[in-house]
Amino acid sequence: MTAATAPTEGRPTVVLNRRTVWLIFAALMSGMFMASLDQSILGTAMPTIVGELNGVEHQGWLITGYILAVAIVMPLYGKFGDIWGRRWPFLVSIALFTVASAASGFATSFGALVFFRAIQGLGGGGLMILSQAIIADVVPARERGKYMGPMGALFGVSAVLGPLLGGFFTDHMDWRWCFWLNIPIGLVAFGIAWVTLRLPSRSAKKRLDVPGMILLALGTSGIVLAASWTSWTGNTGYDWADPSLIALVVGTLVAIGLFIVAETRAEDPLLPLHLFRNRTFTLAAGIGLVIGMSMFAALGFLPTFLQMSTGSGVTQSGLLMLPMMAGVMLTSITSGLAIVKIGKYRMFPIAGMAIATAGLIWLTRLTGDISLLLFSVMIFVLGAGLGLVMQTIVLAVQNSVDPREIGTATSANNFIREIGAAVGTALFSTIFTSRLVDNLTEGFAKAGMTPGASGGLGVDSLTPEAVNQMPEAIKQIVVSSYADALAPSFWYLVPLMAAGFALALFLREVKLSETAGMVARGEAVTTH
Repeated sequence: MTAATAPTEGRPTVVLNRRTVWLIFAALMSGMFMASLDQSILGTAMPTIVGELNGVEHQGWLITGYILAVAIVMPLYGKFGDIWGRRWPFLVSIALFTVASAASGFATSFGALVFFRAIQGLGGGGLMILSQAIIADVVPARERGKYMGPMGALFGVSAVLGPLLGGFFTDHMDWRWCFWLNIPIGLVAFGIAWVTLRLPSRSAKKRLDVPGMILLALGTSGIVLAASWTSWTGNTGYDWADPSLIALVVGTLVAIGLFIVAETRAEDPLLPLHLFRNRTFTLAAGIGLVIGMSMFAALGFLPTFLQMSTGSGVTQSGLLMLPMMAGVMLTSITSGLAIVKIGKYRMFPIAGMAIATAGLIWLTRLTGDISLLLFSVMIFVLGAGLGLVMQTIVLAVQNSVDPREIGTATSANNFIREIGAAVGTALFSTIFTSRLVDNLTEGFAKAGMTPGASGGLGVDSLTPEAVNQMPEAIKQIVVSSYADALAPSFWYLVPLMAAGFALALFLREVKLSETAGMVARGEAVTTH
């Protein structure tokens, strides 16, 4: 690092040398690891969890509830970090996540589990957004690729460990350890952050945008609830003519409209609308929305497909997800190092969106008897595309905004992606579950069974263990039902990915800054 001019205005300073930056980086990685692990650990355990707690038809809420909570609080953490500093919000998010993890492990009903998962999301949103904002504070954009690459790879590592651990706990211990595992990790992460995360605090000089916070929460919740409750296939959920759904949609539109008005009048808006006049921010937000709707919606159901359709065990289905995570890790790290070396980033989102679109199209060829080698190649391609895009567009956003708005811009970009993930998961879950219930009901009826029952088990209570104990003819009905429900559903996501590729083509190359955010704001100096 090069020396910088000392801060002015008598502000307390932080000396950013390589040792300090790496200590801070260790704290961020420990927090991010905990949050990202929890996003994937339920994938292999979910069929058992929802079967045991009688929640098959609403299984998407285990994912949607968490993502919704993350989305709501992301802008808050971003703004609070910009206003007051990022140390205390980061510590609070770790503590909240850890306590909610313990409560989730003791949940005795599906509703309670969804509730505590949402509380986890309130902490997880802070862990993810503050980690990215703090890196922008302490590392110049020109050098940030070598840090953000490992951050992207960390999602790959945790996504590998998550399904494996989820499968191991479900097979050999209890699925509740998927949550209890976060307790020691959370305590360690809190300890590391407490000792190493020495960042300056600030005092708010402007009034908080409380109306914006309330209206954003209402609008976000309304969007996700409308997507979850709508009968997209005409079989489950509310019909579009239902007064309850109409009221929800109207209320959501009103909340969004009032939010926009509130942001134009706020002294210090939660989501400054001028950000959308920034071409790079707007395009990156659009790409993030597409990725959220397409990728995260689909990935949550692949382990379930493997368990039910191919006969894979819980742990084996986690192992079979390794190729996708290998693709994420490989391209995330190599693209980060390449950006540091060449100083350019535009080519990577373009290539990544093209590859991810191709991978998603390929997944429409899934069948119950698919070769596991072919399946591995399919998901490797998907992961490779994802790894090229995720952290690169965050870097592009941070590099294009005022250093005083790094947290706000980073959180806004991630917020839009998480909204996409929540809505996409809700839509995809509705489409997939509706097809599945139809297939199972039709299959059981053809077999001369009472609708909604198979060997004494209702459709809502199917678990991989129960399916394996069924007579072969009935088991085959379930296998075919899962395969025939999932593969065609991917076609709904392909146009979204293609739109994301088109947006990436319009990104402009902006020269990467060589000054860290805290230095640019006069809060720190850099030394070798």
